[in-house]
Amino acid sequence: MWGLFRIVLVSSLAATIALGVYATARDEWGRPLGRTYVGPEVVSRSITSRAFELGADERTTMAVFEQAARSVVFIANSAVRHGAWTLNVFEVPQGSGSGVVWNEQGYIVTNFHVIYGADAITVTLADRTEHRARVVGLDPDHDLAVLQIHKSRDTLTPIPVGTSRDLRVGQKVLAIGNPFGLDQSLTTGVVSAVGRTIRSMTNRTIDGVIQTDAAIKPGNSGGPLLDSAGRLVAINTQIISPSGAYAGVGFAVPVDTINRVVPDLIKYGKVIRPGLGITLVPDEIAMRLKVSGLIIGRVTAGGPAKRRAYEGYVKTQAARLRWAMSLQKWTDVS
Repeated sequence: MWGLFRIVLVSSLAATIALGVYATARDEWGRPLGRTYVGPEVVSRSITSRAFELGADERTTMAVFEQAARSVVFIANSAVRHGAWTLNVFEVPQGSGSGVVWNEQGYIVTNFHVIYGADAITVTLADRTEHRARVVGLDPDHDLAVLQIHKSRDTLTPIPVGTSRDLRVGQKVLAIGNPFGLDQSLTTGVVSAVGRTIRSMTNRTIDGVIQTDAAIKPGNSGGPLLDSAGRLVAINTQIISPSGAYAGVGFAVPVDTINRVVPDLIKYGKVIRPGLGITLVPDEIAMRLKVSGLIIGRVTAGGPAKRRAYEGYVKTQAARLRWAMSLQKWTDVS
């Protein structure tokens, strides 16, 4: 019995000592030793020199960013609200996005959805100066908008404009924007596909869209997609993401479309589209009637077709009148 008691007592003491040592080691782990340190002198690590210089691709990327970043702006969309029990008016942030300086007159190109529903728009330039912007023109069908700020033309750097019709899959592209409000962020990738189709906020299709794997996140919308020469080739617009986060599939409106639309937005505030002013009968009905070709169901009042028809009618009546007068003259002579 006594022997068993001694064994238990010794085991308990050993366990207590072991736990004490473990607790002491655990509690002291990571603590600065201060004056009790007796090891070798502790100094900063020596810097390891680069084995080689920056690669040509790296230098090109840096040069493109340093040049193009001057033309990229941060856009803040705010709504004006009134106090519930006071007459105070204050602005509530609704969202943010990016844009590009289009020309030296202070015009800024961005996405329509970036400024949608805004009561006040603030544009922050690359030099950190903030400017109130006014809406000049809107093209919701292409998800494009043009703003204007008052700024000395000598301090603005318009984005160089390229083409999108000759883009090839695999070509390197760079995106600059303000994802999550983090301004002047750069991502790189390639053209994943061309000729894609997406839908705008108006549910109209946008054709010829560029697909890229350059990371595009909330806040990148309206920012530029550049080629390796630093030229604008598209405006970043949408992503496909089941989770809501970046999934490697982004879309950008091609610059050829932008270059065609923006002049109209600046001059007229909207896109001027040609039209006949007629409504066609659906093809299904034409097939039931066994009619080949198009059937005009309605002519829009005041439209081009109506005006043309009226002009044709007037010309026809004038011709008939001239013919009648000449006939009467011939009869008189006879």
